[in-house]
Amino acid sequence: MTNKVIFLVDMQSFYASVEKADNPNLQDKPVIVSGDPERRSGVVLAACPLAKQYGVKNAWRLWEAQQKCPQAVIIRPRMERYIDVSIRITKILERFTDLVEIFSVDEQFLDVTGSQQLFGNPWEIAQKIKDAIEKDTNGIKARVGIGPNKVMAKIACDAFAKKSKEGIFELNHANMQQTMWPLPIGDMFGVGSRMAHHFEHMGIRTIGQLAQFPVHILKKRWGINGERLWLTSNGIDHSPVTVKTHDGQKAVGHHMTLPRDYEKLKDIKVVLLELSEEVARRARSKHYRGHTISVGVRGANFDEPTGFHRQSKLFAPTNFGMDIFQAAFELFCQHWDRLPVRSVGVALSQLEPDNVYQLNLFDRSIKKDNLNQAMDAIYAKYGPAALVHASSLTKAGQAFSRAEKIGGHYK
Repeated sequence: MTNKVIFLVDMQSFYASVEKADNPNLQDKPVIVSGDPERRSGVVLAACPLAKQYGVKNAWRLWEAQQKCPQAVIIRPRMERYIDVSIRITKILERFTDLVEIFSVDEQFLDVTGSQQLFGNPWEIAQKIKDAIEKDTNGIKARVGIGPNKVMAKIACDAFAKKSKEGIFELNHANMQQTMWPLPIGDMFGVGSRMAHHFEHMGIRTIGQLAQFPVHILKKRWGINGERLWLTSNGIDHSPVTVKTHDGQKAVGHHMTLPRDYEKLKDIKVVLLELSEEVARRARSKHYRGHTISVGVRGANFDEPTGFHRQSKLFAPTNFGMDIFQAAFELFCQHWDRLPVRSVGVALSQLEPDNVYQLNLFDRSIKKDNLNQAMDAIYAKYGPAALVHASSLTKAGQAFSRAEKIGGHYK
C-alpha cells in the first residue's frame, strides 16, 4: 500500500504579500495590512517579514504595531483582491493534483500521493509548487508542510516550514518524537490558549506529554474532543483531502464588531434585525432552511469579559429574516446582562435543503416564499443594501457599511 503524501501549502504574510506584489514600490518597506481603527477594526491582519523584524505580530492593535514600527506603510485590506489571488493559487496547485482542499484564504491541503510519478519526490514537488506560485503571482512566497496526513502536514508547516530557510519541512512518524513531541502543547494544531491552560494545570506542557497521557482520562473529561487531541499528538488523522469540504454546510451565520459600544436595547435591536436578514439571505442563496437560531454577544470590558452564546429551536425550519429576528431578539432579551455590547452574532443551524418542507396552514409559508423571491431578485440586481428596514437609516444601523465589505473588511 502506497504511503500517503499530504501537503499543507501556506502563503507567507498573504495579505501583505499581495499588496507588495501589486505595488513594486513597497518591496523594500515594512507593510502592515490593518482594518480601520475608527471603526474598531484596527487590528493587524498581516505584517510582512520586514515589519515582523521590528517585533510586529498579527492580531496586535494597530497602535501597538505602529509603536514598534513607526515607519511601516499601513494599508487597508482589499478582501476581494485577496480572494481573487487565492483562487489563482488554487488553480496553480491543481496543476500538480486534482485533490486540493481549501482550508482558508491562504492555506490549502493537497494529496500528491499519485503525483510523484509525474513530478518527483515530495521535496521536489514542494519546491516546484513554491517556484510556480512565486513566479505566477509576482513574488508571493509559499511554505509547504509535508506529512502522511493532514494534521501532521499542518503542524509541519506551522511549527517548522514557516521557520526554516527552505520553507519546506517533512514531519512523519519516524521523526515525530524528536521534532514534534518536544514542542509546547500550545503549538499543537487544535489547542487554543484556553485548552493549553487546562493541559498545563494537568501537568501536560508538551505535545509528547499529551501523546503519552492515558487517553481514557482525556475522553472522560472532554469526550470526543479529548480523544481527537490525543490522536493528533500521536500523529494520527484519518480525514482525507477532499474537494467537497465546504459542500455540506452545518450553519449559516454572521458576526460583527460594532463601531462603538451599544448600550441601548433599541440600538442593539437594529443590528440584530440586520444580521437576521443577512443570515436569511445567505441561507436562501445556499438553498437551506434551519431549525435552530443562535445568538452570541461579547461585552465591552476586556478585563472582565461578559456576554453569552445561547440558542433556541424553532417550531418549523425557516430562511425568512423576520422569523430569525424574532427568535434572536427573544434570546437576546432573555440573556442580556444590560452591560454595553461590543460585538454580536446571529446564526442559523440544523440546516436542511429548502426544496422540500412541510406546509403549515398557520405559518404563511407560501407568502413568505414569494416575498423572499422578490427580495432576492432585487438583491441580485442591485446589491445587499438595495432593501433595508427603515431602522437601518438610524445611527445604530450598519447595513450600508457591511454591504461594502467582505468578511468584515472592505472589498
